[in-house]
Amino acid sequence: MSTSTNTGLGHGLRTRHLTMMGLGSAIGAGLFLGTGVGIRAAGPAVLIAYFVTGVITVLIMRMLGEMVAARPSAGTFSDYAEQAFGRWAGFSVGWLYWFMMVMIMGAEMTGAAAIMGAWFGVPSWVPALVCVSALAAINLLSVRGFGEFEFWFAFVKVAVIIAFLVIGGLLILGWLPGHEFVGTRHFLGDHGFMPHGWSGVAAGLLAVAFAFGGIEMVTIAAAESEDPQRSITTAVNSVIWRIGVFYIGSVLVIAFLLPFDTLGGANSAADSPYTLVLEQARIPGVVGFMEAVIVVALLSAFNAQLYGSSRLCYSLATRGDAPAIFARTGDNQVPTAALVLSVFFAFASVGLQWWNPTGLLDFLLNAVGGCLVVIWISIIASYLRLHPRLERSGEIAGVRMWGYPWAAWGTLLGVAAIVALMISDPTARTQVYAVVLICTVILAIASLTRRADRLVGTKVSQHKDQE
Repeated sequence: MSTSTNTGLGHGLRTRHLTMMGLGSAIGAGLFLGTGVGIRAAGPAVLIAYFVTGVITVLIMRMLGEMVAARPSAGTFSDYAEQAFGRWAGFSVGWLYWFMMVMIMGAEMTGAAAIMGAWFGVPSWVPALVCVSALAAINLLSVRGFGEFEFWFAFVKVAVIIAFLVIGGLLILGWLPGHEFVGTRHFLGDHGFMPHGWSGVAAGLLAVAFAFGGIEMVTIAAAESEDPQRSITTAVNSVIWRIGVFYIGSVLVIAFLLPFDTLGGANSAADSPYTLVLEQARIPGVVGFMEAVIVVALLSAFNAQLYGSSRLCYSLATRGDAPAIFARTGDNQVPTAALVLSVFFAFASVGLQWWNPTGLLDFLLNAVGGCLVVIWISIIASYLRLHPRLERSGEIAGVRMWGYPWAAWGTLLGVAAIVALMISDPTARTQVYAVVLICTVILAIASLTRRADRLVGTKVSQHKDQE
C-alpha cells in the first residue's frame, strides 16, 4: 500500500451513509443500559431533562452544521476553533477530542468483548483482538468500507428502536393478546409525574446530560462525502425528529410501562429497561437478543471512534499540530499512519481497561464527560466568532443557525447550567476536576509547541539572513 506524498482525503461516503450515521450516532449502549438511571432519579419527569438536553444538542448541532456546510473539514470543530481563536485553540480542542475518542474506544470494546467472550466461552481478549483487527482492516481499505459497515450497524440499531416503539405502543394500548390498556398507573401513579420535585429533575438532567454525545461525529465524516453540503444539511435537519422519536419516544414508553422506582443503572442486558419492556410482550430469547443489539451498538461506537480519531489526527497534521507523517494518505485516500496510530491507542486503551491501575482509569474515564462539555463550549464560541465572517463572505448555505446571537448565548447559558450541576454534585464534580487537569496539560503542550515553532522560525530566518 502506497503512502507516498498524497495528502488528500477521498469522497467515498454517500449521502445515505451520512444520513444513517446521523440516525444511529446517538444510539449507543448507554441508551439501552443507562436510561433507567435518569428515570429513577426524576421519575417520568425525566422527559423534561431529555427535552432540555435535546434542545441544547439541537442548537449546538445547528451551529456546527452551519460552519461545516460553509467550510467542510475533517477537523470540524477543531479547525473552526483555530479559525476563530488561533492555533492554540485548534490544537487544544483537537487533541482533547482525540483523547476522548481513544478512551471511549477502550470502554466500548471492553464491553463488547466481555459479552462475546461469555457467548463463546473464551477469554475476552480474544474477541477484542479479532474485532479491533477486523475493523482496523476495514477502515484501512477505504472510507467506503467504513461507511458501509457503519450504515448497517446504524440500520440494526434504528430498526430495533423502531420495533421497540411499536411493541411498546401496542402494550400501552393493550392491543397485544393477554394485555389490557395500561393507562397512567405508572406514568403518574401514587407519586405523580414529578415524584422527587425539581431537585429530581436536576439529578435526572445530570444523568442524561451526555446522552446525545456522538451526534457530532457525522460532521467529521461530511468532509469525505460526495456532496458535503447536501449531506450535512440532511443530517443536521434530521437531528430534531431523531432525538424526539428515538430518545424521548423510548423514555415515554418505558415510563408508561415500568414503575420508575424499580429502575436504575443496568449492568447487563437482562437488567435493561428495554429488555424488561420486551419481556412483557413475551418475546422469546429477549435477553440474548438485547445482548446482540448492545454488542452491535458497542462495535458501531468503536468503529465510528476509530474513524473519527484518525481523521482528526490527519486534520491536526495538515495544520502542523501533529507530525507530518499523519497527514499522508495512501492510494486509497485513507490516512494510513493516522489510522494505525488510532489502532495502537485503541489496543492500549483496551489494555488499560483490563490492567485497571488504581485510580488512573477512573480518572481518565471521568474526564470523558467533561471533555464533551469543553467541545460544546468551543463550538458555541467558534460560531459566535465565525458567523459574522461567514455572513460577510456569503459562505453560509444549506444550514443556518437560528436567532444569532441570542440563541447561541442562550445555549451557552444552558451548558453553563450543566457545569454548575456537575460542580454541585459530589460524584460528577470529579469529572470537572479531571477535565480541567487534562485541558491544562494539553494547553501546556500547545504553548510549548508554539514556542518551538517560533524558535525554529527564528533560526530559519537568521540562516537566510546570513546567506
